Amino acid sequence: MAPEGAPKAAGVVCHAHPLHGGIMHYKVVFHAAKALQRNAVAALRFNFRGVGRSQGTHDHGRGEQDDVRAALDEMSRRYPDLPLVLGGFSFGSVMALRAGASDPRVRALFALGLPVSIADTSFLDGCRTPRLFVQGENDEFGSGERVRELVERLPQPCTLEVVAGSDHFFTRHLHVLQQLVSSWIASRPWEAA
Repeated sequence: MAPEGAPKAAGVVCHAHPLHGGIMHYKVVFHAAKALQRNAVAALRFNFRGVGRSQGTHDHGRGEQDDVRAALDEMSRRYPDLPLVLGGFSFGSVMALRAGASDPRVRALFALGLPVSIADTSFLDGCRTPRLFVQGENDEFGSGERVRELVERLPQPCTLEVVAGSDHFFTRHLHVLQQLVSSWIASRPWEAA
């Protein structure tokens, strides 16, 4: 998704778990990419291996991190002089954070519906890339309060937005999710990296 004018950054948005219906056209992923696009960030959505027409088979998070790196390589090729922004939804947020936390090209990270109750997040302890976490208050894979506990112990800069009354899928709150991502992107977080 290319912005109308000249892009200020390039972004990659990762989808939810492939074995549970995650695809690049999922509503949360689309709304996040739209938020990037509306703020002059060229956004790439892609399917993980084995999803849609993508080759390969699900690799339990190992190969999917390679998929994320391949998407970052493509955006670096297309926009060689722009900062990279990386994020995702649910499983995609874990893959984005894992791949992006150690990649110096990535200047800002975002996690939507981070499944903290089933994912190891210890790799974030040393990450100083600007991060945004958007979590549903009643997310069944990690409540807003549980993500708040995580974020409070992480190094800065780190932003948490808890969507009141929302579940993991941001049901009936997609407009709020999009606005929160949009506001964060509008602040040009990559400049704080």
